[in-house]
Amino acid sequence: MYINTLIFKIFKFGLIKARILQLLWYTNKKNIMNNEKTVSVLNDLLNITNDRIEGFSKVEDKVWENHSGLKNDYDQMVSQSQTMRSDLVRLISEKGGEADNTTSTAGAVHRAWIDIKNSFTGNSEESTLENVAFGEKAAIKAYEDALESGDLCPESSQVVSDHLHHLRSSYAKFENLEKIS
Repeated sequence: MYINTLIFKIFKFGLIKARILQLLWYTNKKNIMNNEKTVSVLNDLLNITNDRIEGFSKVEDKVWENHSGLKNDYDQMVSQSQTMRSDLVRLISEKGGEADNTTSTAGAVHRAWIDIKNSFTGNSEESTLENVAFGEKAAIKAYEDALESGDLCPESSQVVSDHLHHLRSSYAKFENLEKIS
């Protein structure tokens, strides 16, 4: 009888151990899939943040001659974009992903369109500032979509939410100027 009980306990322990291993495997697989979704969304945001940085590099100094009050805000936006890029690269790396530190196709097309438009109309200050506001609106929409997707882990959601707050704040400064122009 003692042997039967011992065999039963060993068998039962083996089943429990097998179930635990199965749950660990399933949890790990689920985490990997969630990390892949998070990394994909974060890479999209990284591309958009790189679009902002690239777009900011096209704003010429002559704009600030008539809008000197916005120069500090603009410089802060550029600096903030660099910080946002670093945050996104760090999150992607922490999730085991590889950062796609390029710009988006849509952003490249938009910048090309601006160059073409400016070659025909002249690079007016109002047009340049409208393009800054347009780019900020596009970034805000992308960040909102990322948060609403449900594909971000809690830490990533918090960082993206903080970025969105900064984007909305910077957009408000240029939106007001866009209405005045």
